[in-house]
Amino acid sequence: MRLNIRHTTQYEYAEPVPYGVLRLRLTPLTHPTQQVIDWTLAVEGGKLEFTYADAWGNRTDLITVARGASAISVTCAGTIDTADTAGVFRPSGPEAPLWLFERVTPLTTPGAAIAALAASVGGIADRLALLHALSAAIHERLQYLPGSTSVLTEAEAALTAGAGVCQDHAHVFIAAARHLGIPARYVSGYLMMPDRTEQTATHAWAEAHVEGLGWVGFDAANAVCPDDKYIRIAAGLDYKEAAPITGVRGGLGGETLAVAVIVEQ
Repeated sequence: MRLNIRHTTQYEYAEPVPYGVLRLRLTPLTHPTQQVIDWTLAVEGGKLEFTYADAWGNRTDLITVARGASAISVTCAGTIDTADTAGVFRPSGPEAPLWLFERVTPLTTPGAAIAALAASVGGIADRLALLHALSAAIHERLQYLPGSTSVLTEAEAALTAGAGVCQDHAHVFIAAARHLGIPARYVSGYLMMPDRTEQTATHAWAEAHVEGLGWVGFDAANAVCPDDKYIRIAAGLDYKEAAPITGVRGGLGGETLAVAVIVEQ
């Protein structure tokens, strides 16, 4: 499937900022499940300083905010050809050792709720079947409710509250899988929705490693494995390592954030 994407992020500052740095993970790479036909990244109110691959192989751009700026916007756009591989992702290059993806992070630390969730499916011998059951259980127990959590919400807190967004579904899945000794990681990207082209955020899902298949994606928020409606951008141990934009800035004034995403065939 050929998908077109346009993604704009704009920060407006209450006071001119003396300095600021943004780290962008907004550029998809070509791999067996997608081919990048074209992709551009434009910045207003700042400057691209340099580009590098982070520890997980994600394309990363470092942007400085213009001194005294009252706003900065980042727009990326392009065309991607995608393939449906039933959620299976086989990397085309070297990757970090699997044991790294069993490491617990603050956002994916299991508590009593996640331990109980893991135990509810832990008796399933076949790993792929276990992971499908885990994804289904999370979809049933964690209501999709925009605004109920933040980027700082931990997996245990989201599951206990019973509500969250795609980021929380991914974190709960990752925490439970790791609790069961299964390597798992967080993936950020885009999803073409069936009922609309305009969205207010990017998407996220989880991947777990299955011997003989490789990495297999699970989107517990939608109770599916990623198919050709998904575009992969970055991966890491949790949201913080695959977030589309992170950064720091000086100044005491507040800021507002506006995000507009269009994904269409």
